Amino acid sequence: MVKKDKSYEEMMEDLKIIVDKLEKQEVSLEESMKSYEQGINLCNKLYLKLNQAEEKIKILSDKGEEIYKLEEE
Repeated sequence: MVKKDKSYEEMMEDLKIIVDKLEKQEVSLEESMKSYEQGINLCNKLYLKLNQAEEKIKILSDKGEEIYKLEEE
C-alpha cells in the first residue's frame, strides 16, 4: 500500500492538535517532548511545501505556464 503524502492543510490541522495538546499542559514531560518533536517535524515539512509552492509560482511568473509544463515532463 502506497503512503499518500498529507496535504498542507492536513499537516496544519495535525500541528494545531499538537499545539492545543501542549497548551493544555495536561501531559507528562515525556509526552510533551514527543509532541514537541512531532511539531518540529511537521513545521519542517510545512516549510518545504511552502518553498516548493513558491518555486512553482516563480517559475510560472518568470517563464510562463507553457514552459513550466515542458520542464515537468
